[in-house]
Amino acid sequence: MKILDKYIIKKFLTSFVFVVFIIVAIIVVIDITEKIDKFTENEVPIDRILQYYADFIPWIANLISPITVFIATVFVTAKMAGHTEIVAILASGVSFRRMLVPYVIGAGIIGLISFYFNGWVIPDANKSRRDFEVEYIESKFYFNKSDYHIQVSPTIYLYMHSYSNQTQKGRKFTIEKIENNALKEKLSAEIIEWNNDSSTWLLKQWQRRVILDDREEFFSGEEMDSSLVISPKDFETQHRLYEALTLPELDAKINEIETRGLEGVGIYKVEKYFRYTTPFTVVILVFIGVIVSSRKSRGGTGLQIAVGFILSFIFIIFVVISRGIAEGGVVNPILSVWMPNLVFSVIGMLMYRYVPR
Repeated sequence: MKILDKYIIKKFLTSFVFVVFIIVAIIVVIDITEKIDKFTENEVPIDRILQYYADFIPWIANLISPITVFIATVFVTAKMAGHTEIVAILASGVSFRRMLVPYVIGAGIIGLISFYFNGWVIPDANKSRRDFEVEYIESKFYFNKSDYHIQVSPTIYLYMHSYSNQTQKGRKFTIEKIENNALKEKLSAEIIEWNNDSSTWLLKQWQRRVILDDREEFFSGEEMDSSLVISPKDFETQHRLYEALTLPELDAKINEIETRGLEGVGIYKVEKYFRYTTPFTVVILVFIGVIVSSRKSRGGTGLQIAVGFILSFIFIIFVVISRGIAEGGVVNPILSVWMPNLVFSVIGMLMYRYVPR
């Protein structure tokens, strides 16, 4: 690696960290201002608040990484152009394409780190962040569905007339095993109640039918412990649950929803595909940022930095719109999630060809 590469990579990465620090600090101050009444009203312990923001900061830093990496690129390149460093680099025989190499290396480092954090580290932190918000910030969630049907496996079907997530009790519960369109076994209970000590369900006034080839067996009783495939977590709020799932957990959740025949799988698929686009997004935005800001301007770097802000916010708006379309099922999720990258790749190539540098 040449001295020029090390110089640009160092300036780029340090500027990126600085921009992230400044923007995250502003967001945290605004967030504290908005939530201070909730913290006071609910008498939240200071250590819980500190832990919440320890989880919140990596999440928000990764979320705004497209903006911060673009701004850092524009800031560094515009400053180099303003000091006539880029002119000197090109005059020394280094091509513009070669000058892009350290930027791409820096973008690759940021993209890979972001992918790892977004796939494994941040979701684990989001679990406690989400629990905190459910406990102290959001309104209490009540499971209010009635006549609840789910398919828990290819042959197992579950029904519950009603369930209270406050008491962890359900009424008129049945679970059926059906093979080749024929009922093989059925377990029903008037009341189903979760036992925290044994992590099992207590079935009250239960009946069980087992249908064999030549006969039918019938059993009944007042109470019975049973380890079912469901748990109270299945009846808790699912709001933004995808943020708290690692990539392997996302795959498992998608498979679970599709197996049970439930709605809402699109949100989890979009989240999965979106995480894979992050490294490519960083590289594309860095590429555009260099082109936008590599020309020396008589008015200084202010205009180029402003253009950087505008383009990065346009990209974020594009991502939000395409994600909403994907979650709505209007367009194929993979195509919709990748659309911003594809469009801005074309824009970057056109700028590379036609924008003076």
